[in-house]
Amino acid sequence: MFLLRATYNRPIEEVDQLLEEHKAWIMKNFEAGRILLTARQVPLVGGLILARGESADEMWAMLEEDPFKSSGMAEYEVLEYAPVRAAEGVEGLLEPDAG
Repeated sequence: MFLLRATYNRPIEEVDQLLEEHKAWIMKNFEAGRILLTARQVPLVGGLILARGESADEMWAMLEEDPFKSSGMAEYEVLEYAPVRAAEGVEGLLEPDAG
């Protein structure tokens, strides 16, 4: 499991110009089972994505298609985790092939 942490490089008004394209990219990867959750940071200076994949390289390749990253509006950090416990209702996150 991966936490993809975005930090915006530009004012939110500029970042939001690519919001619809970014949402389409999220949905494409959500439907493919790669993205599990997205969240906006408070205050809105970035966000995070909880994702599933085989490697950090796979995550970086996926991020290259994100309009926020490819336009230079955001920088990402990719952190890998091995889940060991989950609350009732999200146990599927512990299964590598669930999605």
